[in-house]
Amino acid sequence: MELASSTLQASLQTRQARAVDAQKQAVQDAVNGHRDAREVAEEFESVFLTTMIQGMFEGIKTDGPFGGGHGEQIYRSMLNEQYAEAIASRGGIGLADSIYREILSMQEVK
Repeated sequence: MELASSTLQASLQTRQARAVDAQKQAVQDAVNGHRDAREVAEEFESVFLTTMIQGMFEGIKTDGPFGGGHGEQIYRSMLNEQYAEAIASRGGIGLADSIYREILSMQEVK
């Protein structure tokens, strides 16, 4: 009788451990999903801000010995991307928060 009881207890402990592991994995998957959604939302905001910033700088004329040219266009584009990433990583304009909430609501529907 004791052998059956200890076997049953061991089986129950194994099932409990599996259930706990499954719950931990589910929580970790949810956390990773939220983290991924947040990263995508911030990246989208960064791309949007890059487009806005490029539009702002299009009208600025450059002159002088080092002004203008193809090289400046390339570096200006890179600088605009860095500006946008810096703005987005520090809270942005609130677009990432809205996108993040929308992504999460779309995931819940499925």
